[in-house]
Amino acid sequence: MMRIGSGALSGRKLHAPKGSKTRPTSARLKKSLFDVLAPWLQDARVLDLFAGAGALGLESLSRGAARAVFVERGRKAADVIRRNIEELGVAERGELLPMDVRGALTKLEQEGETFDLVFADPPYKADEDEDVLSRLLSALGVGPIVASDGLVVVEHHHKRELLESYGELTGFRLLKSGESCFTLYQRVC
Repeated sequence: MMRIGSGALSGRKLHAPKGSKTRPTSARLKKSLFDVLAPWLQDARVLDLFAGAGALGLESLSRGAARAVFVERGRKAADVIRRNIEELGVAERGELLPMDVRGALTKLEQEGETFDLVFADPPYKADEDEDVLSRLLSALGVGPIVASDGLVVVEHHHKRELLESYGELTGFRLLKSGESCFTLYQRVC
């Protein structure tokens, strides 16, 4: 059972999609991540890509983020995010875009949206992982979606090595637990 770890919604249960298409972040790794992110969360605009159950974006809202946009193309997962947003009472601060990440980024860019914190947790498919992550980080590193001094947090398999920088994104921290890692990048313009 997934739960919100801290903040205004601490301890509240989160629903998760059934099946093996999503993999929840371990509670230990999530706690480590949010301990590091604490200085950036207050009033942040958050984008949660490949959102799964929306746990990272919802945790951000619990800890003081102003707004979170969840991008998830899987119908079952999107339904779960919608349910979590409603049951946690954060509908006025949470928006779901039930579409693929590329389309969502184009839509958000056209609307002039920028985000202080972007989470990306693409599937761990060995053959596709490298291309998906590289293309995504390259796009975020040159596009207007990430605010100046904003952060991009990528969850990936521990054997997957990422570059030190992608455009204006520069890596500054790596967190590991089991087979999962978070690599943190900051946009330096």
